[in-house]
Amino acid sequence: MAIPSAPHKRCRSSGQLQPQPPLLPGLPDHLASLCLCHVPPRLLFSVCRSWRRLLYSPSVPPFLSLYALLSDADDSSGSALAGFSSYDPFSASWSPLPPPPSDVLRRILLRHPSFLARHLPVQTVSASGHLVLLSATAHPLRPALPRALAFHPATRRWRPAPPLSAPRRWCAAGSVGGAVYVASGIGAHYSQGVARCAERWDPMATTAGWERVAPLKDGRFSREAAHAVGFKGKLYMVNVWGKAAKEGIVYDVESDAWEDMPRGLLEGWNGPTASMEEREIYTIDEGTGSMRVYDCERDRWMDVIESEALKGAVQMAAGGGRVCVVCEGGDEIAVVDVAANKMWKVEPPQGNRVVSVHVLPRMSSSADPDFVF
Repeated sequence: MAIPSAPHKRCRSSGQLQPQPPLLPGLPDHLASLCLCHVPPRLLFSVCRSWRRLLYSPSVPPFLSLYALLSDADDSSGSALAGFSSYDPFSASWSPLPPPPSDVLRRILLRHPSFLARHLPVQTVSASGHLVLLSATAHPLRPALPRALAFHPATRRWRPAPPLSAPRRWCAAGSVGGAVYVASGIGAHYSQGVARCAERWDPMATTAGWERVAPLKDGRFSREAAHAVGFKGKLYMVNVWGKAAKEGIVYDVESDAWEDMPRGLLEGWNGPTASMEEREIYTIDEGTGSMRVYDCERDRWMDVIESEALKGAVQMAAGGGRVCVVCEGGDEIAVVDVAANKMWKVEPPQGNRVVSVHVLPRMSSSADPDFVF
């Protein structure tokens, strides 16, 4: 792709256009940008303004950012969704995403008047560089979304996904191999067919719809929302949160078959769980605040870090060597560098609480014609 020439700025005193200094002295900018693409993003951001502009240009692969679904902290009922925002880790700033179409967020309930202590989940999944809003609950306890919505950061656009076989909520949702998977759940009323149904959709296949995969053996995964975690070509999920007795199953993508979850993996799955590029699985014990990584060869969990801030963790996502955790109450996001064994916190935009987070490539500053999906 052609690299645009260096931008110009207008001189305040004379009104003349002045060229920006070169990215690297002695090299044309199109060659300098090829060299600087290999420089760590943090250095590009901190050295000078011209390098910082390059970091946010289409010439450099987009760095990873946080994406959060936010609720209104001032809403007494705790049911008002504020929208989606993206956090730039270098400028330490939040930017709102364009709102989804059809004013869908206004229909979603986080609390129900009849179940004040019950949190109603909003299920979001990241797959193939997209943020997918999959399922939620509307009044009176019905599916809020007639079909999923997918956001593409490079184009800053939402688009509707193909319709599922039946709208649903309280399903198992996750991704593996770039495809989104939805399993079980309930619609306006319980249905054995929906409770056993499993489907997948590839956000990069613009013409393909949802594809049925092997059904679950029963409807036990329609009890509440479940996070399905992709790991080495398989999808792992449990049907109950916390330390209560639970059932775990695994979907093998290659064989299109469901199998039992390894015992050690199931027993240690006691809180929010996420995978790092589908190579490692991390979980948090909600009671102790311990983050652990799964050792598949020994079928056991290994401690990574323990912190009071991780107790009562709500949800988590992983990417780029970091695990991002929504802390209890949604007032903070704890970010753990698993290699350096360090943790720091990110606060949501003022007046908001975090419902869920994902790690995706940064959002473009505007929709560039070269990046139309």
